[in-house]
Amino acid sequence: MNILDKFDYTEISDDCVKCGKCKPVCTIFNINQDETTSPRGFIDLLGAYKRDELELDQNAKDIFESCFLCTNCVEVCPNDLPTDMIIEQVRADIAQKYGIAWYKRMFFWLLRHRKTMDMLSRLGWVFQTCALKIDKKKQSGLPRFSLPIVKKDRSLPFADMRSFLNKYPQNIFAKNKKKEEDKKNKVAIFIGCMSNYTYTNTGDSLVKILKKLELDIFIPKKQLCCGAPAYFTGDFDTVDYLAKKNIEYFETWINNVDAVIIPEATCSAMINQDWAHYFHNQPEWKKRAETLSKKIFMATKWLENNTDLKELLAKSDKKMEDVITYHDPCHAKKMQGVWQEPRELLKQNYVVTEMSDSNRCCGFGGVTMQTEKYDYAKAAGAPKAAMIKETKAQVVSAECSACRMQITNSLHQADVDVQFKNPIELIAEAL
Repeated sequence: MNILDKFDYTEISDDCVKCGKCKPVCTIFNINQDETTSPRGFIDLLGAYKRDELELDQNAKDIFESCFLCTNCVEVCPNDLPTDMIIEQVRADIAQKYGIAWYKRMFFWLLRHRKTMDMLSRLGWVFQTCALKIDKKKQSGLPRFSLPIVKKDRSLPFADMRSFLNKYPQNIFAKNKKKEEDKKNKVAIFIGCMSNYTYTNTGDSLVKILKKLELDIFIPKKQLCCGAPAYFTGDFDTVDYLAKKNIEYFETWINNVDAVIIPEATCSAMINQDWAHYFHNQPEWKKRAETLSKKIFMATKWLENNTDLKELLAKSDKKMEDVITYHDPCHAKKMQGVWQEPRELLKQNYVVTEMSDSNRCCGFGGVTMQTEKYDYAKAAGAPKAAMIKETKAQVVSAECSACRMQITNSLHQADVDVQFKNPIELIAEAL
């Protein structure tokens, strides 16, 4: 079955009333002001492609790879047209026709092989100062030389000495729990690749919070990448492998935990929603993905709604000096409706000041946007850095490591001295 059979593109194109509400909020249109890369332009082109009136040539490839998949257009569309999903689908056709760049193929291969990734991450930590000028405060570094896919002016994250998954035992029992058979009040952590290897303090902080709440913690050691980087690039073979391996593994322990909590918006959205979207023509796997999704939560959402963490923070009466501004990741507020929970937890101990548009996409956009189309990511990040600067906050926070990587670089480009921390880190500090 052709992947495009999921949608009737002619019907979707006809349903687009050309109202133009999507254009002012479109991340790529705000950069290049090109109608062809506005959401309604994408939809028209995909309709033509389905009718065999558009050849999937290099020009079309460039257009379809220019979308940031921020879902702003979906949020404002009066007909709820799934522009992001149809672009994700057509990118698989692009990958089949033109292949995937060697460095992306290597990266996606590593996502399948955790032990090799662990080894390379450790080697990266040992030798990273040869390639990067490290800034430990910002958890980033500047390249000492330029490569075709890494510009010398950009700020990049660096590997930690030990990955999160290798740092802890699989089971961490609360003080009043001694037996693994006691399954009450037990949560699992899905950590995400960047928090596993780079921003490891996010996972450390989550463990501290769960210990404070006297919850049993299960850290599934065989978890693999959720598949989001490959999904947004069109490498559906890797998505198929990672999603199925994870589903089979999750099913062996999911009934033993109350929830799987994820301190990453993109990973959570991928597991919660995009696995089922991907398996649209594999009904058995789609059903299995949907069953698992009932226990998958972003960390702040589950902690705010299912524990007394908010009360603990309020009772601590510890007022932190840093002023916080909060950025809403596209995969959190727009896709999962998570935006109030992190703010409710943070404001117990911090002054939270809002930027002029917390919903504006930071411009991460995926692997392609961070490599071949880095200039687009750089342009999209500049307005976000300006907004953060206007707040005069000392820290910007978002529950997403992709946003963290992009915003840290945007602040560096704008010479704005603001630190980035996951809300989980800030909450742990307040405790």
